[in-house]
Amino acid sequence: MLFDLDGTLLDTAPDMAGALNQLLREQGRQPLPFADVRCSVSHGARALVRLGFPEIREPQFETLRKRFLAIYRTCLTLETQLYEGVGDALTRLESVGVPWGIVTNKPGGLTVPLLEHFGLHARAGVVVSGDTLPQRKPHPAPLLHAAERLGVPPADCVYIGDAERDILAGQAAGMKVYVALFGYIPASERPNDWPAHGWLPSPASMTELLRTFHPS
Repeated sequence: MLFDLDGTLLDTAPDMAGALNQLLREQGRQPLPFADVRCSVSHGARALVRLGFPEIREPQFETLRKRFLAIYRTCLTLETQLYEGVGDALTRLESVGVPWGIVTNKPGGLTVPLLEHFGLHARAGVVVSGDTLPQRKPHPAPLLHAAERLGVPPADCVYIGDAERDILAGQAAGMKVYVALFGYIPASERPNDWPAHGWLPSPASMTELLRTFHPS
């Protein structure tokens, strides 16, 4: 069982929005409403900074992106939480011998401290961050790498994520894929049209899915 991180296992949007709004205030701009920021969180730092500074071009944009990341590192876990029921569901997977891991495009320097804070890093069978390999999702290589590390054929893996690139990567890797509809999906996107095996409307529905898995 493999998971995306932001918007799937962890609700990181409050802290990422907080970091963006601090950057906006530093630059003399008005903060953005949380609802406007939330739907861009899964697309990472570049998308968030672009949301706040749509007209800025390089090299100034890269300076702002680096400043955003520096701010975010100071507030990684102020309001971030595991989605309700996820901790118990992961314990259930472990109790029946189902290995699980995380495949995210988030850089390792942010992923590892987050997972350590929630006691998940030592429990996960594998963690593949956005800079673990040269390729990132939607390329299937990170998912194939995770399956290899777990010693599980890709066809026997399930991947859950909240972005179209997650679903495309999982499909290309030959895995079963589920959409976390409760994640950070912009209103302009149509997740029900993504080539998934199933759609999970809430964290509760995800945890119910996890409880159905048993080792073969």
